[in-house]
Amino acid sequence: MMRLWGRKSSINVQKVLWCLAELGLEEDKDFERLDAGLHFGINRTPEFLKLNPNGLVPTLIDGDITLWESNTIMRYLVRQYNQKNRFPEDLASQYGSEKWLDWQLGTMWPVLRIPFLGLTRVPEAERNYVAIQKSYQEANDLLSLLDQTLANQLYCSGNRFHIGDIALALCVGRWILLHQTFPEKTGPRPNLKHLEAWLKRLETETHFNTIAEKELNIIK
Repeated sequence: MMRLWGRKSSINVQKVLWCLAELGLEEDKDFERLDAGLHFGINRTPEFLKLNPNGLVPTLIDGDITLWESNTIMRYLVRQYNQKNRFPEDLASQYGSEKWLDWQLGTMWPVLRIPFLGLTRVPEAERNYVAIQKSYQEANDLLSLLDQTLANQLYCSGNRFHIGDIALALCVGRWILLHQTFPEKTGPRPNLKHLEAWLKRLETETHFNTIAEKELNIIK
């Protein structure tokens, strides 16, 4: 049985859990999940660091394969367990998704991470509200680019759902929640109608709510 280390409130663990759900793989039946990270600890123990020298979650063991980095884990799961063709395998769809996975990791999340951590992890007395609002407004601009893409297609890689949508949607969920909870700290959030329609499709046509409905309540 696969073993996955990571707390459910982690955006990167949520990526993997959502991907597993789409592939029809169930916790306690097809894989075991162990809480790790933040108040759960474990991730800095010598035993864990042998699996993942970064000391981060998620970490996945499947047979003789040990993986870390959430986007890599999703790529592996699709390659190994996509027998029912939940995710399209043609090159256009695959690499359309790949570019957005890289964009989420290298462009979107580094910007959104500043207001996210600043408003949910940093003690209030230590918060840099200028940097928080500046980065949130930069995230607005970045997500406007995604909105433009979604004006012409249903999902990030075309007209079929792919793992790129998973990574992006979990960022968008946090972007929305931050503004709902701290509107005076983030500044305005634009109405991106194509992005909103895409998010509603994900809520009705995928396991988004199964993974995120409770766990996206990360502000508290």
